[in-house]
Amino acid sequence: MSRVLLRQVRPYGAGEPVDVLVEGETIAGTGPAGRFDPADADEVVDGGGAVALPGFVDLHTHLREPGREDAESIGTGSAAAALGGYTAVFAMANTDPVADNAVVVEHVARRGREVGLVDVHPVGAVTVGLAGEKLAELGAMAGSAAQVRVFSDDGKCVHDPLIMRRALEYTSALGGLVAQHAEEPRLTVDAQAHEGPAAARLGLTGWPAPAEESIIARDCLLSGHTGGRLHVCHVSTAGSADILRWWKAKEAGGRVSAEVTPHHLLLTDDRLDGFDPVNKVNPPLRADADVEALRRALADGTVDCVATDHAPHADQDKDCEWAAARPGMLGLQTALGIVVATMVRTGLLDWRGVARVLSERPAEIAGLADQGRPIAEGEPANIVLVDPDAEQTVRSADLASIGRNSPFDGMQLPGRVVATLLRGRITAHEGEVRQ
Repeated sequence: MSRVLLRQVRPYGAGEPVDVLVEGETIAGTGPAGRFDPADADEVVDGGGAVALPGFVDLHTHLREPGREDAESIGTGSAAAALGGYTAVFAMANTDPVADNAVVVEHVARRGREVGLVDVHPVGAVTVGLAGEKLAELGAMAGSAAQVRVFSDDGKCVHDPLIMRRALEYTSALGGLVAQHAEEPRLTVDAQAHEGPAAARLGLTGWPAPAEESIIARDCLLSGHTGGRLHVCHVSTAGSADILRWWKAKEAGGRVSAEVTPHHLLLTDDRLDGFDPVNKVNPPLRADADVEALRRALADGTVDCVATDHAPHADQDKDCEWAAARPGMLGLQTALGIVVATMVRTGLLDWRGVARVLSERPAEIAGLADQGRPIAEGEPANIVLVDPDAEQTVRSADLASIGRNSPFDGMQLPGRVVATLLRGRITAHEGEVRQ
């Protein structure tokens, strides 16, 4: 049984530094510096006062495999996740072929185990081929070796209310949930940017906020009617936050949850000047007032968690004119820094709050019993160590993903992942991946 000693770390950023001893897959104990003999450990990691948190969980990751390994693979995406402090990710279903059956989801789960850097949980499609017309093989995917519990047509909205109702009913019976890409497609035909002054100035067709908000309101009502669990992907508007706040106050039981992306916490549609497609994303970057509202909603729990919507693209899909470019941004290796910049250094969250939005709540939403657990004796050793005082400049060329479409290239972000441990095994340390 391997023994790893984490020296001089501060669980949740509180109190004096302590030492944490990991034996095998479990935290064997914590105590003041010097309690554990370094000579008895197979490896010693000097934290230097680093913040120790439960490993991060991403409910919304695009790993592109199978079908678009020119943009990302489960191997490269897993490396990016480990370097970003993640110990579990949920791989979205819009692959080629679509993950709408047991064969594809089992392939994704198997490849994740083979790579072994993070726990890769495949997300099953809600409808066949993401077409929105017929429910996919939900029961077969849930009963497969992949044990799928999260279903989503992300990239496309389950816009037919009858299909959405049935999906909520079936997934409820399976102990799962529907993660909805909230976008009324009839309101976003040819949409290229947030409907507002920036889009008007640039001559871009607008993506109106009600296209998102109307679907969220409808699906909250359907969740309440069916008893099914709804998770709202990438909330992007102040109105969406208001609807979620209203519904959560009205409807007890916690059947509706929601996520916000790092880019919607930081960037606005001001970045569209210059038409650089790296800033094209769906839902689009919104206005300053939306960003402020989303930060407040994350802080007060209206929005439950941060999910990256990590969406790598091959060069040819981004290095083109704006209208032809694919929407999406990298997110796994920069999420922590953005959360620190927008939520910690603004005083909206402390480090225990960071654990809540990046680890504990997403693990709870997805039903992962071994993730998001306390830094305490007897708990699974899924841990990330963070240097809270570090500043680092993002360089797209240095990121682990195959895609280079990071809007944060050249930006200085606070916080740095020192090490990531998955069940007691170091998967990333000082910017290097450990296979």
